[in-house]
Amino acid sequence: MSVAEKLAYHAKQQPNHLITQFNGRNTTYAEFYEQAKRLAGYFQLKGYQKEDIIAVYLNNSDYFLVCYYACQLGGFSVMPVNTKLAAPEVEYIFTHSEAKALIYDTEMESILNEVPEAFTRFKDYLQVGGKDTFAEVIVDKSIQFKEQKIEDDTTTVVFYTSGTTGKPKGVMLTVGNVEAAAEIWGESMGLNGDDRMQIVTPLFHCAASHVLSIPVIYAGGTIVIEEAFSKELTMNTLEQENITIFFGVPAMYSILLNTPRMRELQLPNLRLFTYGAAPMPYELVKKVKTLYPNVKVQNLYGQTENSPAATSLLDHQALEKIGSVGAPLPRTQVQVVDEFGKPLPVGLVGEIVVKGPQVMKGYLKNEEATTRTLKDGWLYSGDLGRFDEDGLLYIVDRKKDMINRSGENVYPVEVEEVLYQIPELLEGAVIGIPHEIYGEVPKAFVVLKEGQQLSEQDIIAFCSKRLAKYKLPHEVELVGSLPRNASGKVLKNVLRNK
Repeated sequence: MSVAEKLAYHAKQQPNHLITQFNGRNTTYAEFYEQAKRLAGYFQLKGYQKEDIIAVYLNNSDYFLVCYYACQLGGFSVMPVNTKLAAPEVEYIFTHSEAKALIYDTEMESILNEVPEAFTRFKDYLQVGGKDTFAEVIVDKSIQFKEQKIEDDTTTVVFYTSGTTGKPKGVMLTVGNVEAAAEIWGESMGLNGDDRMQIVTPLFHCAASHVLSIPVIYAGGTIVIEEAFSKELTMNTLEQENITIFFGVPAMYSILLNTPRMRELQLPNLRLFTYGAAPMPYELVKKVKTLYPNVKVQNLYGQTENSPAATSLLDHQALEKIGSVGAPLPRTQVQVVDEFGKPLPVGLVGEIVVKGPQVMKGYLKNEEATTRTLKDGWLYSGDLGRFDEDGLLYIVDRKKDMINRSGENVYPVEVEEVLYQIPELLEGAVIGIPHEIYGEVPKAFVVLKEGQQLSEQDIIAFCSKRLAKYKLPHEVELVGSLPRNASGKVLKNVLRNK
């Protein structure tokens, strides 16, 4: 079944079972299904067609998932928009995608007010909060939804992800991709209708949606949503809401496990700690296993372009194979290949490629990038890795110089393009440097024009108006020149060593 068909099935089979909990608002499967149908019916009444894009610019809430499933039901393409982006980044996504409608949180109005034509470019707007026109639609019983057959290759989700050119690319995922990811993760994590998944990471990210929320709903379980990660709130929810599965990036585990109260929590129902987005240090995994011997741990690895679902490291190998992202997931092939696409022997480093029913349809309006990334059904990830003798995958480096800041992808060229907008700056280069909490953070090396003066604070302040907060340089170092090779390319390895 597609995820829309599975929702309809659960709404009939277990109408009173809770599907979502958010800020004291508990919603059953039957209620949620009716809300999603009304929203889908609303867009049908507006004349929208299959694969028309609906932009969803919302903070974490149950309404986000209602929007997601409404698009699944109606055959529209839901486009989650990262709420951490700066106004120019949001504007680009709106313009490039040609989205037809916008569902937005009133908390995002300050950003939208900085986006030219933000409130005139769309055919329809629904507001969450304030007048709450969104809430009016999903309770309007006069709205009728017309069921229709949605083909597996229909583009149902568009996630914009950062690219090496500095401009984000719209990853198109189909009905079949989403269904496959839900089934794959359901099998890998052993999901069932009794599971209660705690969501503290952003739902606009593919991981919170496709690795966690949608697979749990596919299995008939419950999603307990928090607006964002908060040490005290997260611990309260873990203990009071009978959570069975928790996901966090390593930085979150570090914060929680260094809080004395965490050791005192009573968590009799918790069965699985999942983690991903960045490497989990041995000592951190060991601490989790020591404090909670009856709770399994599982590392999750994938990319937006594969829904995301590639490999997983299971509990029995978590300490033995530290640093590994595990074995290929069900129905998934993973290889490490050389520059010609030929599989490499065990131990040799090459590019990680993935094949399976969860691999994307392509990049929206970007045939060149699609052709470069998809070859003979294989997704070329851009990550460098190696397999060990037991068939487990290790990430060695990031081919495209990506900086992984606590699960948020930052490409140096994005930051460098902003640096070059500073009038006093001659040139700049950005690398990732280690950070004890975030794993990696950007550091900028800049060369000023002769006779010019700028402070580190001046440079960061300039960038803060043009980049999301997590992309800002954590450090800025003024240097006389950048190291280059004979062809003029900046030697970032020299900067890293420095």
